[in-house]
Amino acid sequence: MPHIHFPLKSVLIATGLALGLSACGGSSAVTGSRGLESVNQPIVERSNYTLDLSMAGGTLPITEQRKLSGWFQAMDLGYGDHISIDDASGSSAARSVVEAAASRHGLLVSRNAPVTQGYVTPGMIRVVVTRSRASVPDCPNWSRNSDFNFRNASSPNYGCAVNSNVAAMVANPEDLVRGQVGDPSSDAESAGKAIKTYRDAVPTGSTPLKAAGTQSGGGQ
Repeated sequence: MPHIHFPLKSVLIATGLALGLSACGGSSAVTGSRGLESVNQPIVERSNYTLDLSMAGGTLPITEQRKLSGWFQAMDLGYGDHISIDDASGSSAARSVVEAAASRHGLLVSRNAPVTQGYVTPGMIRVVVTRSRASVPDCPNWSRNSDFNFRNASSPNYGCAVNSNVAAMVANPEDLVRGQVGDPSSDAESAGKAIKTYRDAVPTGSTPLKAAGTQSGGGQ
């Protein structure tokens, strides 16, 4: 049987081509993004908490007012929480009582209430506290800890540290979704007064130091 001899250069080219195809095939399993955006983004979840209160004479009696006040304290209301009332009768007296209780926590009562489970019994009102929570799912993510990355993609854990801290520290999680709407009637000149005052102020280190004597008292 005759022997066939291949040039060494041809063998090296064929081997390199095979390795290149193997690398391309394996890169499809690499997860991550090739852009500059964070792979892991905060997710905002909204929950509604309800309390049904009985009305008497179109308003809330003292017993129901105490129940509402205790519920607000137990909920530990704060900035970012939204309070609303589901009242088919539209009692202004009952609404004033809820508004007074909410004001003690520094909150206002919204005009529109979200849809909640069940229905409100006639003669009762439903107070709804809407609370949002921000988190970053699947973080930390060390599913791939290899240094081999043939797609030049970011790590699956990329963005976990920064975005998890932002989600934990943001006062109102809904700001991550919609942000804050500026006041259209604000005056730019008035808003820049504080900055101008700061820039025009004389630096504290520009004045000379006060002269102080080195002699001490006590008759020495």
